Amino acid sequence: METSNLPAIRALRPAWNKDRIVGQKRPLKPKHVWAIRVRLELAENHRDLALFNLAIDSKLRGCDLVKMRVVDVMASGQIKERASVLQSKTQKPVRFEISEGTRASLARWMREPLMVGSEYLWPGRFHERLHISTRQYARIVRDWVTSIGLEASAYGTHSMRRTKVTQIYKKTGNLRAVQLLLGHTKMDSTVRYLGVELEDALVIAEAIE
Repeated sequence: METSNLPAIRALRPAWNKDRIVGQKRPLKPKHVWAIRVRLELAENHRDLALFNLAIDSKLRGCDLVKMRVVDVMASGQIKERASVLQSKTQKPVRFEISEGTRASLARWMREPLMVGSEYLWPGRFHERLHISTRQYARIVRDWVTSIGLEASAYGTHSMRRTKVTQIYKKTGNLRAVQLLLGHTKMDSTVRYLGVELEDALVIAEAIE
């Protein structure tokens, strides 16, 4: 007796992006950066302050930032002025500066008891987790932006990556510099990454007859 093949039935799940704002996340403005820094300093949240500052300076993707090791930023007991990290997405190294304020916050974080003997810059709180996860980092970023009254859905971990390069592009218009800082292999990727700034350029152009 032959049996007919019935169509597979799948449980209906809500779309992952339902009721969410998706797309490119906004970079933080300088006033937002300073507002978050002040709040973290007043709260004496040394880990988050160091994490925030390094996220801005390094311009790294979240998956690379959370995996950073102490040796990536420290040599001979001193915080480096420049560092290099191998990007997990491209498998190519990218160099970045570590500003004076970021070096100071990192040095303060290094003195915390949680950092004693730690191989990673952002150790996890559980023994089975060597470092914080990208999901935990995303929650931390959400707490930062909501603490200063910003809409959480408009910002994310990529906001940290875009913040400094957006200001560099606004001040210099140098796409090549931004490409190198982000570790992009193609200029097209950098142009798409700065789409919001190109829209601003069009608005300016439209205002001139």
